[in-house]
Amino acid sequence: MFRHIPLKPKLILVSAISLTIFFCSSLVEAKTQKLIQSTDAQLRLKWHEEHLAMKKASIFKDLKWRFIGPEIMSGRVTDVDVPHGSKYTILAASASGGVWKTVNEGSTWEPIFEEAASTSIGDIAIAPSAPDTVWVGTGEANIFRSSMAGSGIYKSTDGGKTWSHMGLAGTHTIARIVVHPQNPDVVYVAASGHEWTYNEERGVFKTADGGKTWEKVFYINDKIGAIDLVMDPSESDILYASMWNRVRRRWSDPRPSPGDGIFKTTDGGKTWKQLKNGLPPAEFTGRIGIDIARSNPKVIYAFIDSHEIKRLPAEGEVDSYGRKKGPVYKGAEVYRSDDAGENWVKVSPLDQMMERFSSTYGWVFGQMRVDPNDENTLYIMGLAIGKSTDGGKTWKIIRYPGLHGDHHAMWIDPEDSNHIINGNDGGVNISYDGARTWINFENHPVVQFYNVTVDMAEPFNVYGSIQDNGSWKGPVTYEPGRSSKCQWTPVPGGEASYLVFDPTDPNVLYSQSFYGRIERSVYKDGKWESVKIEPKAKEGEPPLRGQWLAPFMVSHHNPYVVYHGFQYLFRSMNKGETWERISPDLTYSNPEEMGELPYAIPFQTITSISESPFKFGLIYVGTDDGRVHVTKNGGDTWAEIVEGLPYNKHVSRIIASQYDQATVYLSLNGKRDDDFAAYLFKSNDYGKTWLSISNNLPCGPINVIREDPKNEKVLYVGTDLGVYVSLDSGQTWHVLGSNLPSTFVHDLIVHPRDNVLVAATHGRGMWVIDDVSLIQTHGKEK
Repeated sequence: MFRHIPLKPKLILVSAISLTIFFCSSLVEAKTQKLIQSTDAQLRLKWHEEHLAMKKASIFKDLKWRFIGPEIMSGRVTDVDVPHGSKYTILAASASGGVWKTVNEGSTWEPIFEEAASTSIGDIAIAPSAPDTVWVGTGEANIFRSSMAGSGIYKSTDGGKTWSHMGLAGTHTIARIVVHPQNPDVVYVAASGHEWTYNEERGVFKTADGGKTWEKVFYINDKIGAIDLVMDPSESDILYASMWNRVRRRWSDPRPSPGDGIFKTTDGGKTWKQLKNGLPPAEFTGRIGIDIARSNPKVIYAFIDSHEIKRLPAEGEVDSYGRKKGPVYKGAEVYRSDDAGENWVKVSPLDQMMERFSSTYGWVFGQMRVDPNDENTLYIMGLAIGKSTDGGKTWKIIRYPGLHGDHHAMWIDPEDSNHIINGNDGGVNISYDGARTWINFENHPVVQFYNVTVDMAEPFNVYGSIQDNGSWKGPVTYEPGRSSKCQWTPVPGGEASYLVFDPTDPNVLYSQSFYGRIERSVYKDGKWESVKIEPKAKEGEPPLRGQWLAPFMVSHHNPYVVYHGFQYLFRSMNKGETWERISPDLTYSNPEEMGELPYAIPFQTITSISESPFKFGLIYVGTDDGRVHVTKNGGDTWAEIVEGLPYNKHVSRIIASQYDQATVYLSLNGKRDDDFAAYLFKSNDYGKTWLSISNNLPCGPINVIREDPKNEKVLYVGTDLGVYVSLDSGQTWHVLGSNLPSTFVHDLIVHPRDNVLVAATHGRGMWVIDDVSLIQTHGKEK
């Protein structure tokens, strides 16, 4: 259970150093900031309470969701912790699947944090002097495309059975929690702040009364947050904080700015001093991870994402995603101090290993750990794990079968340095021999699906693409713990791919890798054969801008016709062999919102396409910068249909009705403005006018809307808290089912033959309601 406790902040303390390094945002950033109204933190908590009340009172509370896997893989783990003196109890925090606990060292797991206003977790901390006191900081601090905002900090005093909300809801991301070694009521929190917008609820916070009240003891400005925090084990008033310009734009990854750096307090947070001597200038430093040697607290290490140019790219050199590469930076650098941070020396080599260690996205990583029993043994976490046994001078890359890439968490047993627990994008791994070999646990079900589709097999299969794990299919009949895990199998498609079957041939599948790189695959003789069919920019034109999850679809009217969205809409009349551009640029195409290499993110792109089943060439298109267009003649002419809609909100879904030619549904997602309102609209005149149908939906963001295939009044939506259903075309909404945890529902589909509703969640795998007849019958009674 969860209990909300109102935050009673004390007077905010701002150190003198904060004022000296404050800097003004650029004019572009200031202009963007004024357009954004992020949701009030207390309003989000209120919305969550309304959601729980609706869930309890729902007319469909007795309908049960059934988890169908997969169990052959796990998902991103952001932190791990172990109670003092325990060898078998482990707590694992997931990026978007809550907190899980095992009491048998990973043989089985149970969710212990799954009903909060956000189940995205940044950090967990078990009080050293009170093993049943657990703190959970919500909001993943790593900046991923799928990172979700948190709702503050929570506390349990019974090992995770019950939880109380303890404030800091406005932080959105919590990177580190440090609990006093003797007094569990004294806690420090490193808050990295909002991902997309400027906010003052970032920096270092402290409580001395178990979370009843908080002081903001270190703050620089509304853009710089605290990304790491460590305490001197010999003197609890000495702490080191890593500060980072964490705000990103929709078109640009984070980039170094003045104010980044390492700071130290010797009086429990009252005053802070920046540590500079020997460290690179702030204009070159990105995210910084820090750790202290418990065996010798004078020794401190810093893992820096260096943006100092090492070389220019070679002709034709591309980045990890096949895009033109920008300047090549030095990459991962490790610095060491032997005098408690007063002086630093770079100890890592300048080589290709360190250049490539975090690839072009060092802001995703930044975790490091020093062996608690050996000041010269340390680990850094990036695409792989790096281990040094000579104080950072030489490094060995740790690889092992089943050890997934992209590493974010590590716990080293203080009583046995060979015992290590690692958290990565594939779940949890354990080593008993100092990272030489690893046990892989795939039974921690926090898989992050982006979408779902189904086939017409008997029984049918569900398909979806999974963050960092490619695309997979599994049978709808899958039973966790009983079915063979190998019933889930890979299919063509990357981690960012819609999956679309040829409606006339179940052996033909369209998928993609990322950013619109589409391919057509044919299943023949027991294997898939794939061919790339992506459109290309014309000679002399700018590159095509494809969304990470670029939309495409096969026409309802002709299986040879495929539509694919970049900043333009493309159409193929021959299954992708050739393409024609059938639209102008349907985005705002604002040059101020196009990032520079190597920080650029494709933005101002098409995010949703829908063709009416009533008429060939009646097509709706929505974009990530909030534009919506319709063509009634296959692209010969286009009309913008945004009158009455919120400005510049990401179009998460546009759906042409299967019941009425002039009806269309639209969902908008404000996540990238830190806006969590429910934006849901219906038009009965091809988008000329829009009617809001969010009505009693307490909150968003809304990720998907679907019509029921048998009852035109029944609508389903997936939000960041669960699934809602309407029986009256959106006039009123009900929470669907009572046993689905609070989870990020990214896609929904009702199987047209079997009447099964499938939900793809981004953090809790795939779930189904085996028969929605009761819903359809209720709808017809209205």
